[in-house]
Amino acid sequence: MSPTIKDVAKKAGVSIATVSLVIQNHARITTATKTKVLKAIKELNYHPSRSAKGLVTKTTGNIGFILTDDHFLQTEPFYTKIFLGTEFGTRGTNYYVLLATIARDFNSKDELPRFILERSVDGIIIAGKATPDFIERIELLDIPIVFIDYYPTSGNFFTVLIDNINGGIIATKHLVDLGHKEIGFIGGDLPHPSIYDRFAGYKQALEAGGIKFNKKNCVIDEDDPSRPNGYSAAKKLFAQNKKITAIFACNDAMAIGAMQYCTDNKIKIPNDVSLIGFDDVEADIFLNPPLTTIKVPKFELGTEAIHLIENVIKNKSYHNKKKILVPVELIIRNSTRELK
Repeated sequence: MSPTIKDVAKKAGVSIATVSLVIQNHARITTATKTKVLKAIKELNYHPSRSAKGLVTKTTGNIGFILTDDHFLQTEPFYTKIFLGTEFGTRGTNYYVLLATIARDFNSKDELPRFILERSVDGIIIAGKATPDFIERIELLDIPIVFIDYYPTSGNFFTVLIDNINGGIIATKHLVDLGHKEIGFIGGDLPHPSIYDRFAGYKQALEAGGIKFNKKNCVIDEDDPSRPNGYSAAKKLFAQNKKITAIFACNDAMAIGAMQYCTDNKIKIPNDVSLIGFDDVEADIFLNPPLTTIKVPKFELGTEAIHLIENVIKNKSYHNKKKILVPVELIIRNSTRELK
């Protein structure tokens, strides 16, 4: 039989009310009493009821994690790894992570996830892009909200972001350092802040390398950064400029699509064209050739978001907004080489 709060009180020689105050970390409890009660809790292996704690502290012990349902249809589990990072980040804490999805095209008629409607979470983490209608709805909530890999242009939210601008600079500088001057950029969903910032980094690195930006070296009008769109973007890019010697794809999915186009059209990588992606998905090492890319620490994005939202909940600093940038890393494989 599991120990009860009454057993803890008896072992520590205090009242049940005192044990309850210790569990709540109440300031009026002396250090000596707190030490005695915590020792009894540990020795009895007592775990306070989450529902009981919630009634006293007016908290649920839950954090909601929301992403759009289309992410589960993607081949590479980018956001799945972020979710695992949040789950890992709660271990050793008193929080559980509850997962819910919303429609990619969420509108004002759609219903919010049940844990929001029932107020059964203390905070919400939103991974990836969200529609203006969804953002408008959640802005009304008096609850901590953290976005991962996206920062809405409206509203004022906590955010955990990839250092996309620096990643774009690093990727492009790698190609510049290899002697390339005709460097193409392919991207989809340019309004997405992550893609936009990578494109900005690309242009900054060109300027720093003394290379004039050329619109003919860019294809940025694809609907989304997918493999099929990487294929079509590469086709458009070579039609615009046959002198391209290197390509920076805004993510690995588009890079893989571009690689397939090159293979189908007898364009050798890296002998004819160097290619670099962004994300470092698991498939990269199995490509022929293995893809040079920018590594995104997906797991760390999740853990950073959890630590941030826990701190916000604890300190109730809802309006002191904070942005965290998670650094990226260049991973050099065989898809890039020095221009000869």
